[in-house]
Amino acid sequence: MHGRAPHVAVVGGGISGLAAAHRLRMLLGPDARITVIEQSDRLGGKLCTTELAGVRFDVGAEAFLHRKPEAQELIAEVGLADHVVHPTAAKASVHAAGRTHQLPAHTFMGVPASVEAVRHMLSSEGALRVEMEPTLPPIELKGGDVAVGALMKDRFGPEVADRLVSPLLGGVYAGRADELGLRATMPQIATLLDKGVGSLLAAAATMMPAPPQPRAARPPVFASLANGVSSLVDRLAEVAKPVVRLGLPVRVLSWLGDGWRLEIGSAATPEYLECDGVVLAVPAPSARKLLSEIAPQVSAAYGKVEVASMAVVALALPPGTELPDRSGILIAEGERYSDRITPFTAKAFTFSSRKWSHYGEPVILRGSVGRHGETALLQRSDADLVKAVRNDLHELTGIKAEPIDYVVQRWGGGLPQYGVGHVDLVETIERGISHVPGIAVAGATLHGVGVPACIATADSAAARVAAHLLGRVRR
Repeated sequence: MHGRAPHVAVVGGGISGLAAAHRLRMLLGPDARITVIEQSDRLGGKLCTTELAGVRFDVGAEAFLHRKPEAQELIAEVGLADHVVHPTAAKASVHAAGRTHQLPAHTFMGVPASVEAVRHMLSSEGALRVEMEPTLPPIELKGGDVAVGALMKDRFGPEVADRLVSPLLGGVYAGRADELGLRATMPQIATLLDKGVGSLLAAAATMMPAPPQPRAARPPVFASLANGVSSLVDRLAEVAKPVVRLGLPVRVLSWLGDGWRLEIGSAATPEYLECDGVVLAVPAPSARKLLSEIAPQVSAAYGKVEVASMAVVALALPPGTELPDRSGILIAEGERYSDRITPFTAKAFTFSSRKWSHYGEPVILRGSVGRHGETALLQRSDADLVKAVRNDLHELTGIKAEPIDYVVQRWGGGLPQYGVGHVDLVETIERGISHVPGIAVAGATLHGVGVPACIATADSAAARVAAHLLGRVRR
């Protein structure tokens, strides 16, 4: 590599891959060659903005955590700070035990900080269980992990788990509380328990933000971009100036002794790309395949991460359609219509026209369908899913309006499941890959499924590959 510009291949063109390409450009300078290889026909991954009745509308991730700095810093860095928008004051709700309630304040991912916060959602017996939780023997994780659902049911009984925690985790991970691990999904709670806070009620109370000062506005929790979150992807591609190769799977990754070779395209007519460094920003199943020869332990750890599929059904309703005065509704698993027979298809609705003030007419909303393991549900046709989601909407809100446009976006295997022991798997992945020269991993499998967490893994992967390449140049 003496005297020539380094060449880095970024495998995966989602937010993690594009953020890594941008950071590599910053670290390696204008002469470096950066190639982004994406097997689908577009960049962006789970950041996908489409056209719905003439409006740019997100049918993948629609927002990011504002209080985590990575996304807002990157947005500012690429000159999109003026495009940031925040949700309105509309509150979220949850439909559980046959009734729709405002999502309680003073809870952390559904874990109550006090019985008063959740009393309106529980039976008198359920409320008593919450109230008495601090009198139970202290929780001792002893460095281990535990399923969130099992812990909640053990401490609070089934109601808090089923009516609050599970719908919230289903919204974030498309997973089930009984299968998701505490350490990866609620690390703050796990840390407090490790420190000797013996009760969940006390741990959640410790997490609650201090009341705002008089007349001081509380900072927004979420943010988005006025032209859709994929405008960040477009801008990153513009600024990083990578060579973008779409519609090409990477089939094989080989170490040549002084660099890497990627076999891309079809098995019948493969193409080969040689480069000095690789950032692997792909879902767990792809990472498992590509690393099976190079880093078998890392590959095996990726193989233990399960993935869930889901779909977003976006509906544009006629102007003037009256949405409920809330940002959306989470639907607890197993809920049925008032006939007590018909199950809900959707797991959540977002009333986008209520949640975001930058949308004008028509009235737009989205329904989310699919939890881990619900494969049959997602095999239904688009028309079937739209009909089922419209029926759910009518049952919850009384809205019967015929859509003037709709979009169904399916996300096959799109959401990694942070199961019990996930933190240990990630440690195995990161420790194992650190022994392989010139390669790093990024993406939603590692430290969080949200946009800021993905950007953080991208920055770290780019820094590792750049350090390797710059070290070689100097020698």
